[in-house]
Amino acid sequence: MLRKFVKMEGAGNDYIYFDCLREPLASPENLAVRLSDRHRGIGGDGIVLICPSGRADAKMRMFNADGSEGKMCGNAIRCVGKYLFESGAVPKSEMEIETLSGIKRLWLFPEGGTVRRVRVDMGKAEFAAAKIPVNLPSAQIIDYPLRLAGMQRRITCVSMGNPHCVVFEDPDGIELDAVGPLFENASVFPQRVNTEFVQKTGERSLKMRVWERGSGETLACGTGACAAAAASVAIGMFPRGEDITVRLPGGELVVNVGDRVLMTGEARMVFTGETEL
Repeated sequence: MLRKFVKMEGAGNDYIYFDCLREPLASPENLAVRLSDRHRGIGGDGIVLICPSGRADAKMRMFNADGSEGKMCGNAIRCVGKYLFESGAVPKSEMEIETLSGIKRLWLFPEGGTVRRVRVDMGKAEFAAAKIPVNLPSAQIIDYPLRLAGMQRRITCVSMGNPHCVVFEDPDGIELDAVGPLFENASVFPQRVNTEFVQKTGERSLKMRVWERGSGETLACGTGACAAAAASVAIGMFPRGEDITVRLPGGELVVNVGDRVLMTGEARMVFTGETEL
């Protein structure tokens, strides 16, 4: 059985998208593993299903390259908005998308019928340790000293609907393939964790590399960029309510941390095709 797909990316965070608004997709966990393989599959950080919702304009389900289901992806949801608008399924420049992390509001900026940039209300940054979750003896883990991955580090943990551990170290000096799995699977993170290595590069800018649970190092992570910006505000590096540019290997995202976290970035279609299910 052949099934159409769309390959899209936001800041280099690439997923394989399936329109499930009228026809569901069976066994997405197994499909994500097979199709995400960059040598024997289509290649991507995972797959995304665009599904109907009784609570919002549509629902996004995402599965990582290892088959695990993720709660939220800021780069993927921008692409979902782009697809819904350009396909005519949701012909609105403001829409709501249901995710496992709640309903997210999107603002699209179409140019001649094509959406290139999308802003997402990512919700509130959550610092309560129990809600991230992280098993450490403190109500909040902000600039917290902890020995991890063979050395003493200071970490800030935040949830953006999924768990993040932000470490302010030069990302270019990190052997991420070796260090990332040690963070992801550390016993203090009962649901595993996404880890961002971040450095301040200017008055309102950061550079970052990310190790995503279930996917490894990716070119970008929207929730990770939001977590990094929120952590930088929490430790007093930047003021609240101002745009922070987060530079990742795959591109730039602009994050504004106020009562809620707003993220703006590009969404791009790479190619379309059909695959045998």
